Amino acid sequence: MMDRTGPHSQAVRKKVEQVKALKAKALDEVRFFRSWVENPLKTGAVSPSGPLLAAKMASYLEAAPGDHVVELGPGTGVVTRAILERGISRKNLVAVEYSHEFCELLHGRYPGMSVIQGDAYAIKDLFKDAKPLDGIVSSLPLFTRPENERLRLIEDALELLKPGAPFIQFSYALVPPVKAQPGRFSLAKSDWIWKNLPPARVWVYRKVH
Repeated sequence: MMDRTGPHSQAVRKKVEQVKALKAKALDEVRFFRSWVENPLKTGAVSPSGPLLAAKMASYLEAAPGDHVVELGPGTGVVTRAILERGISRKNLVAVEYSHEFCELLHGRYPGMSVIQGDAYAIKDLFKDAKPLDGIVSSLPLFTRPENERLRLIEDALELLKPGAPFIQFSYALVPPVKAQPGRFSLAKSDWIWKNLPPARVWVYRKVH
């Protein structure tokens, strides 16, 4: 009888898993690029965020037991995975995604997680009856919108958060998507994540209380 538990079999299984992971990543790249071609103002990037950038974004969540988090623009779910690995449970994470295809993908990859198909810029209406949140993580292409719309999104999002809770946003730009507003909200930034393609940094907004 063939040994299915020996080192050779384990190596084969590992190789198969690696091939499957590469194929899944390649398919995600294709999905993302197609979505960008069809609607560049909604997708903003031509490929998903890298795992190092995703982990950096999630690191700003305290992730205490029972914390509730909203993710805006999850796409194929790279940042979603990092948020879950940070310690946020699926039942306490809600994703807001514009693309129907990405919504279907997220439902399949993360059963038990709430996925809302809708416009993240309507966040104030989407969560008007929700309890205060412990964090909002955004991969939205903010620079595709006028400055006044970006500012409104940040202010609406901060109103939904508990005191001191973060609104976490990444971008590829040298300047923040929205500047800090003294007396209204503060802004902190990460170092550049050079291994992300293209290099990016994380901006963290918190309401001033």
